[in-house]
Amino acid sequence: MHILDYSTTLAALLLTTANLASAEPIPVPAVQLSQPNHDLVLSPRARPNAPSGGYAPQEVNCPRNKPTVRLADGISKQEEDWLGKRRKETVKPMIDFLKRANLEGFDAEAYINRVAPDVKDLPNVGIAVSGGGYRALMNGAGFVAAADSRTTGATGEGQIGGLLQSSTYLAGLSGGGWLVSSIYTNNFSTVETLRNGREGSSIWKFDRSIFIGPNLPGIFDTTRYWSRVARQVAAKADAGFETSITDYWGRALGYQLIDAEDGGPAYTFSSIALDDEFSAARTPFPILVANGRYPGERIISLNATVYEFNPYEMGSYDPTTYGFVPMEYLGSNFSQGVIPSSGKCVKGFDSVSYIYGTSSSLFNAFMLQNISSVEGVPTFLLNAANATLNILDSNENDIAQYEPNPFLGWNNATNPSAQKIELDLVDGGLDLQNIPLHPLIQPFRHVDVIFAVDSSADTTHNWPNGTALRASWDRSQGAIANGTLFPPVPDQNTFINLGLNNRPTFFGCDVNNFTLEAGQKVPPLLVYIPNAPYSANSNVSTFTSSYPESQRNEIITNGYNAATQGNGTLDGEWNKCVACAVLSRSLARTGTGVPGECGRCFERYCWDGRLDTKAVEGEYEPSFRVGDASTKDSAAAGRAVVMGTGMGLVVGLLGVVVMLL
Repeated sequence: MHILDYSTTLAALLLTTANLASAEPIPVPAVQLSQPNHDLVLSPRARPNAPSGGYAPQEVNCPRNKPTVRLADGISKQEEDWLGKRRKETVKPMIDFLKRANLEGFDAEAYINRVAPDVKDLPNVGIAVSGGGYRALMNGAGFVAAADSRTTGATGEGQIGGLLQSSTYLAGLSGGGWLVSSIYTNNFSTVETLRNGREGSSIWKFDRSIFIGPNLPGIFDTTRYWSRVARQVAAKADAGFETSITDYWGRALGYQLIDAEDGGPAYTFSSIALDDEFSAARTPFPILVANGRYPGERIISLNATVYEFNPYEMGSYDPTTYGFVPMEYLGSNFSQGVIPSSGKCVKGFDSVSYIYGTSSSLFNAFMLQNISSVEGVPTFLLNAANATLNILDSNENDIAQYEPNPFLGWNNATNPSAQKIELDLVDGGLDLQNIPLHPLIQPFRHVDVIFAVDSSADTTHNWPNGTALRASWDRSQGAIANGTLFPPVPDQNTFINLGLNNRPTFFGCDVNNFTLEAGQKVPPLLVYIPNAPYSANSNVSTFTSSYPESQRNEIITNGYNAATQGNGTLDGEWNKCVACAVLSRSLARTGTGVPGECGRCFERYCWDGRLDTKAVEGEYEPSFRVGDASTKDSAAAGRAVVMGTGMGLVVGLLGVVVMLL
């Protein structure tokens, strides 16, 4: 098909989309987390330090000691050194957080000061934010806002503010990865600050789909927007690197997630390590997750290799790859773990947008579905879209391509991709492990408790049912887990029948229930925070691509209510129970008696092993837990897909193809 065939269709699509964009949105009452904090301003934290000055990677001279791939037999030296500082930085926030919880008969300050010198006994906290597109970003944002002591009112009575400042790790996957990446590329900004935005910025402006582009009036602005994205990606291709749909997806998202010109094409993930605040360990350690996919494979199984990205390196603890490459030099030509003596290094491949695009490439899978499932798309447009998809998929361009493969010739005996020049990565939730727990359960990291925020769309109406936790448990039973333990969790029917997917639940409470073999360690306590309708219908479709500001705010507030149990209205001792979860493993290690209030919390929230495996009757439609919402029909919210989503998708996709031809 020639460019003229596409251009005619594209013009029609642009006109259609312009009409959709001008339509009045359905009014939804505004819900605000709190009043704006005008003392906080957006400023970049990650840096636009790609040597090309743009999205394209570039060859550079290697340092005297050339970067190498290391064995995954522990954390990196850089992370180890950083942890030595971070654990100390969490002491005061943790004392303040625990003192506000005011556990009866427990001197939090004395206890933390006693265990702080021997850092192994200090509580080690991780937060994991699931995938689920914008739903996951907004719901996860509500939890992060509640955990952040900088959020207005978050340190008041019954609140959990300070949990974020007490945490060592903050992991994200897919939509949760967008949240983590946006926070770190914007001055570790508060959710309030990102939500409020600023004049002239498209940061967190989700009312216009990324397929249409930022709020620049006129149809030619949509064309110009996609032209810029296409030029950025073309620069990468011109530099000799493979490109895929993931490049376009990540670059388009950049306009909403990174508060910089053209969505920050030169911002790199490794540059987070250069920031003064991060290097001084005054923020948690960010991690994103993706899955490996072998060439020609379509189904991602639990045996897929799980890869992580952090500011220092990218790689996997799984026994397949079992190696890590320096993030800064991702894209360099590693072979058998080294760069050849005559080889050069590459910098700038680790664009922030490419990393979070990799973790969220479910979008690619969406495009490769039968697009006719989107209501309202005319037949002639469907035909053009399907033709376009066939062109893109014929070259396996539905994944994120890491070429050259950083693990070429590495761990040949067990690494399925060792002889492939290209490493293919996909959305981190496609193996059903939709919560990024894998990096945080690694024994080398000694995490005590993980707050697992689950915005998965497991049920008909897009509510979680524990599938993500169960997948991680199932994986832990196989050789791929490499002996890493995971707390037992029930089946999905039990989650629903016992209401475990509609309220917080603790898994793995009793350390004495784990039988350890040589070299094994007790896994972290899991505090499961599922998305549920507290004050809003937060079960929007993963593939709804635009949200009025009022709806965005409602869903963020709903996530805040999930994190605080409706500001304590559902349980006046919830903040105490969060504190007990933080302390639990530390108390066990030090042989310290459990405060009485913690005992009561564990009775209420710890899964006691009961099962109810009978089939769920009818469709799962939960009731509101607190307050009221603009609509009571959660099923309708779950089914709703904004009409502009399908149209905008086709516009964006065909616009990209036009630029490529």
